[in-house]
Amino acid sequence: MKYNYISKNIIIFQTISFYWKRIDKKIYIYKIYIVNYLHWNIMNYTVHFKNVTVKLSGVEILKQVSAFVPKQGSTAVVGPNGAGKTTLLLALLGQIPFDGSIDTNPESKSLKIGYVPQRLHFDRGLPMTVLEFLLMDFQRFPLWMGTRKIYKERAMASLESVHAENLYQRPIGVLSGGELQRVLLALALQQKPDLLVLDEPAAGVDIHGEHIFCELLEKLRAKHCFTQLMVSHDLATVTHHATHVICLNRTVIAQGPPQEVLTNDNLSALFGLHRGLINIEAMPMDELPHIGCATCTCLEKNKITETSPLREHNE
Repeated sequence: MKYNYISKNIIIFQTISFYWKRIDKKIYIYKIYIVNYLHWNIMNYTVHFKNVTVKLSGVEILKQVSAFVPKQGSTAVVGPNGAGKTTLLLALLGQIPFDGSIDTNPESKSLKIGYVPQRLHFDRGLPMTVLEFLLMDFQRFPLWMGTRKIYKERAMASLESVHAENLYQRPIGVLSGGELQRVLLALALQQKPDLLVLDEPAAGVDIHGEHIFCELLEKLRAKHCFTQLMVSHDLATVTHHATHVICLNRTVIAQGPPQEVLTNDNLSALFGLHRGLINIEAMPMDELPHIGCATCTCLEKNKITETSPLREHNE
């Protein structure tokens, strides 16, 4: 009986050892897969923010921000007002001091950055045409001393790339918001950047103009293969045009593809209760809009529920 007991224990031990080796081998393989996947994601980036912290006048604006911008993708930074989105861009551009590190891909020896600001503050009465404004990027001496033909051709090519060649003789001070944004985009693209940084480029532009601008950006990115990093408040635009999203509210709430990141839980953590989602079932019946008003018609047509598509507040 003692011999049988020992034999059974030996058999059980051998069986467990056999299967454990197989399990351990699979775990090892999975570890390799995970490491390779993470390595690919980290190495396939243009910019990598590592524990970036920004304090200005004793106020902590960004805290331990760690995120990456995938190479040749369209990355959108979203978050409420005061979340530090523009501050993150300024840290990337070297305009403000910060703790932590901002690394670029080792494969990119010298990263060229093009920047389109949210607003350009200048004297609207400035006697300067759009073409002269773009030529300032090349000129190293006053414009009244003349300009080289090759510089004019480059400036005109930049305007043509953003479909704004008809503006070259217009005074820069009389341009509309959408026209000025196109000119600023042309200026940013003149140096053939590896990374195009845009701070709410559609601010002050109507919905149709914003759609045209985003479509134009997609075509330019596909043609020139640059990486795009953009701050945006419009979740609908981000959903349709971004390939990677960073949800930022002083620190990173979530990051990844839009369909995985822009969830109710993440948006609640990012924007709070007033995040632009409407649950009509939660509204008291006596507080519903009267029949015939625009809001009620909108609700009735779209059948908005808790699981409806994202809608952002118009700010």
